[in-house]
Amino acid sequence: MPVYEYYCSANGKSVETLHSMKESISTWGELCDKAKIEIGDTPPDAKVERLVFPTGISTPAGDSHLKEMGFTKLVKRDKGVYENVTATDDEKRYMKAGDPSSLPHFSKKIED
Repeated sequence: MPVYEYYCSANGKSVETLHSMKESISTWGELCDKAKIEIGDTPPDAKVERLVFPTGISTPAGDSHLKEMGFTKLVKRDKGVYENVTATDDEKRYMKAGDPSSLPHFSKKIED
């Protein structure tokens, strides 16, 4: 269910609540009932309006962006072989099982 935020001009409060898209909330009393909060001194028939705000959209980061941020991305290429698609100049492109020299330089990327 989506999260909606409502604003009541009678008391100046904003409240977030979950409800289906088919439901409609128009008064402070309905909102308090749905959000399970106390009505307080505000009249239950005080009008509320649903606030509209942009949704957060996540897009996957490309390999070059991951590299810029200091991440290491390994892609399995064969049994025991991984390609380091974010390898820096001093790292090997392919990591092979049993070959410690092919490991990415994690100690150079991790900082306190």
